[in-house]
Amino acid sequence: MAEPLIFAIPKGRILDEALPLLAEAGIVPGADFHDKDSRALRFGTNNPDIDIIRVRAFDVATFVAHGAAQLGIVGSDVLEEFKYSEIYAPVDLDIGHCRLSVAEPRELAETDDPREWSHIRIATKYPNFTRRHFEAKGVQAECVKLNGAMEIAPALGLTRRIVDLVSSGGTLKANNLVEVDVLCEVTSRLIVNRAAFKTRPAVMALVERFREIVAAR
Repeated sequence: MAEPLIFAIPKGRILDEALPLLAEAGIVPGADFHDKDSRALRFGTNNPDIDIIRVRAFDVATFVAHGAAQLGIVGSDVLEEFKYSEIYAPVDLDIGHCRLSVAEPRELAETDDPREWSHIRIATKYPNFTRRHFEAKGVQAECVKLNGAMEIAPALGLTRRIVDLVSSGGTLKANNLVEVDVLCEVTSRLIVNRAAFKTRPAVMALVERFREIVAAR
């Protein structure tokens, strides 16, 4: 008997939008998945051939790339950061809409022109993508890697600018920051491990099911 497929889904902002899609695809987590006091990371579903793991968004890509999970849902920002060759992203799920942007203090933005940058220092959890983006523009980006609390970096003098995900812009406004450049628009994707896609028919079937669901919306 084959081991259950492992489907990695992210904690946080994408989860609420991902669960209805999973349900349409016939994957409903067990009741313990919704237990806020549970410390479990792996959960059964209504399908005995599919288990779910709930991990950080960056870790979704790592689990799938290395074959520890066969499928996952993750933002295109994460895919751009890691560029794993082992990952195939066949379906844009049209959820998790936001953008990856450069932000800086309001008083700096009043006179700053991104078109004149030649060297910038930026706090971000996307150092690889940020460097590539600015290199393509002829700008040298010195990236300080942070995993959170990005918006406080300018106020404490760590960096003058940040690159982070922006949705409503409310967090930026609360920290006296404004967007001055957009690196990319972001949506969430269904991702699969390339080897599993080729060797496990159930993975291929799920990809087709998600394509049908998105097309019908």
